[in-house]
Amino acid sequence: MFFIVASMATDSDQQRGPDSRTGSSDSEETSIELRNLRKTFAGGSIIAVDDVDVQIDSDEFVVLVGPSGCGKTTTLRCISGLEQPDSGNVIINGRDVTYDQPKDRNLAFVFQDIALFPHMTVRENMRFGLDQTTDLSGEQKEERVREAADMLGLGGTLDRSPAELSGGQQQRVSIGRAMVTEPAAFLLDEPFSDLDANLRDQMQTEVKQLQRNLETAMVFVTHDQEEAMTLGDKIIVMNDGDIMQRGSPYDIYNEPANQFVAEFIGSPSTNFFECVVQQRGDDLVLASDIFTAPLDGALPDSLSNGDKITLAIRPEHLDLESDTPLFDATIDVIEPHGTNDAIYLSSDGTELSAVSEQNRFTTEDSSLAIGFEEEHVWLFDDEGERVR
Repeated sequence: MFFIVASMATDSDQQRGPDSRTGSSDSEETSIELRNLRKTFAGGSIIAVDDVDVQIDSDEFVVLVGPSGCGKTTTLRCISGLEQPDSGNVIINGRDVTYDQPKDRNLAFVFQDIALFPHMTVRENMRFGLDQTTDLSGEQKEERVREAADMLGLGGTLDRSPAELSGGQQQRVSIGRAMVTEPAAFLLDEPFSDLDANLRDQMQTEVKQLQRNLETAMVFVTHDQEEAMTLGDKIIVMNDGDIMQRGSPYDIYNEPANQFVAEFIGSPSTNFFECVVQQRGDDLVLASDIFTAPLDGALPDSLSNGDKITLAIRPEHLDLESDTPLFDATIDVIEPHGTNDAIYLSSDGTELSAVSEQNRFTTEDSSLAIGFEEEHVWLFDDEGERVR
């Protein structure tokens, strides 16, 4: 794990644009703002970030999440100055820093790999940024180090070497080294991906509490949607360089804007059924390979006979013992997940997943009558956009 402080230098100086010190934030509370950010590679043939607009408040925990190659890390590197965008602006605390070097942005960047100096004590590691970038007195530096160490539960380790610490303690030292520089924001790029599950959960809790205590913006990158849902005040879902949706964890989970978000967020994954709109008397229904659903007034007025539509429903909203079933399905696998079980089923070649309370179903190969309520259904058009 590493961090950017004011002493960090780039390989070559960037040309400063004529308006690099101009521009203001829409709000004094905004810590980071990205305006129409675009970044390409390979001579423009690979679009990593495409016209991205983001506003991050000074006390907000924002998570960028998406599959590998979606542009989330490139966005973070543009904020930090490790990458210069092709176009657009990066504004930090009201100042346009698009062409500024990383050392001039007052940001702490925490990487995936731990990168403590093995020949230094914890105290010396945490003081390193202050020694390189400030003219504080030794006493002032020591006070900052002690305050950060106490906040991170490292007060008794200051004279130890990194080799004497656990993995979790080493992570805290790296974060503490960034904390003492009092940055405008923390940028974290998948910092917990190499930790075991228990330690990762612990560090997630600690970092979220730390952000609350510091009241400093944190921008966290992860490909793990569960981690994103756990940490973020605001989640920004990205794919192919674009922002698919932004909102609270509840907004993202309960009201996905498009089929990509509905599919990417949630475990087990959302069930999708390819359907065709059919006229049945005076009503329109949705017909799939395994069911026909009337949905009554749930179909948008824009739909007509013959239109193709994708019906989606979360696993927890499948009724596995419905009084008014739409189709039958056979249990293939039951996976215990603590208080709930994940149940994987199939029906005439269509695979689907459900969630039920622990041990409600114990026999695989048994048949269940499946139904669902229309208020829990999402509909997407043939371009993946949400129509209901």
